[in-house]
Amino acid sequence: MTALSRIFAEFAAGLTYAALPAAVQERVRFLLLDLAGNMLRGRVDAESSAPLLRAAVAMGLAGGRHIVFAEESRWSPSGAALLNGAFAHSLDFDDTHAGATLHPGAPVIPAALAAAELAGAAGAEVLAGIVAGYEVTIRLSLALPGGEHYDRGFHPTATCGAFGAAVAAGRVLGLPAARIEDALGIALSQCAGSLAFLHNGAWTKRFQVGWAAMAGLSAALIAREGFRGASEALEGRHGFLRAYAPNPDPRRALEGLGEAFELMQTAVKPYPSCRYGHACVDAALALRAELDLKPEEIEGAHMGLPARGMTLVGHPQEYKQNPQNLVDAQFSGPFVVAHALAYGQFGWDSYNRLQDPLLRRLMARITTGQDAEAEAEFPRNMAGRLTLRARGQVFERFVKVPKGEPANFLTEAELRAKFHGLADAVIGPEQAARLADAVLGLDRAPDVEGLMRLALPPRRQGLAAE
Repeated sequence: MTALSRIFAEFAAGLTYAALPAAVQERVRFLLLDLAGNMLRGRVDAESSAPLLRAAVAMGLAGGRHIVFAEESRWSPSGAALLNGAFAHSLDFDDTHAGATLHPGAPVIPAALAAAELAGAAGAEVLAGIVAGYEVTIRLSLALPGGEHYDRGFHPTATCGAFGAAVAAGRVLGLPAARIEDALGIALSQCAGSLAFLHNGAWTKRFQVGWAAMAGLSAALIAREGFRGASEALEGRHGFLRAYAPNPDPRRALEGLGEAFELMQTAVKPYPSCRYGHACVDAALALRAELDLKPEEIEGAHMGLPARGMTLVGHPQEYKQNPQNLVDAQFSGPFVVAHALAYGQFGWDSYNRLQDPLLRRLMARITTGQDAEAEAEFPRNMAGRLTLRARGQVFERFVKVPKGEPANFLTEAELRAKFHGLADAVIGPEQAARLADAVLGLDRAPDVEGLMRLALPPRRQGLAAE
């Protein structure tokens, strides 16, 4: 079998920011800005954050020098990776890769930032590590492939993300290829993540992504000290691909490696919910605006989705029409479309309306089903069709490429607007603007200290490191 682990390790060790195409250099900074907003607001708003912080203290992860976004206390490197990773994924507003069916930024970026704080790495080195981590995370899922991995009940953001986090941290720490390969072998003993959260709205989805960031950082640090990791960690008889999926194709992981960057195929979410529902949200907003539609005029609606989307946001239909908590709502096609139709927008604060009687009435009228045209587009695009019955007529809109996808990416102004929509309530608009500037200028920074300090609560800005 292809020596995938060695090739990935050599790729990561040799990657430099200066050698990256200009488009990749820009996009990685955009993706970092997007995740920064998620980490800030996830710390403050997610109901799972407070108990996870208490648990991290109980595990002895507090009391170090590392920064957790929007958190006053300082933490150990592992604690920072765990918490920032979990907060990044807590809103389900982080980036997505359609073909890989995962969120690459949440496990990779926190591991890279924690490694950078440890090593005093320059901003360009951090960005190179993030790119390497994205490539490994995404390409591993493509090789499984992610759909068959899902069918076995695994959560690829967490499982594949542990390896991407290890590579990112290893690159930022300046490890040679042999040590990064060891880190992959060590990460193999830690990669985990279950889809069981879908059954009861559990918070484990967030936790296991943070754990992947911590696992990857830990693997890189253990490898740095000369600890031997399992060989052929990814491709071997007992390696990741064969253990976690029935028909892996490791060659898929290497197609165009170093030339075609899968990071460029990563989308940014304009709406804080499962990506499979976004095409129909786009359609709902467009139809509402064009028709000047009032909620009481809507007789019913039908969401046409690819089969994979049905699994996450459409089935079972009765359950999706009656979400009981935030996680339910994030994975409810009827909820996100109902909110878009009723209020003409969908943002993080929309979840405050979960028990809104108007939305409850609308959700009961929104059905879901598999759409042949959307299926034909998948996985190239997370397309969707919304068929709307109103005023005694039928209106239809098919969205091939949802807003935020690589072919319909957000502009810098739109990314900044999303960031401020999350960050301003946490650190104030002025500090948020400075943080955004620091992120977008990270390639010129001598280290990440200035960026990380801007992620502290405002009253902590003038205090020395503890």
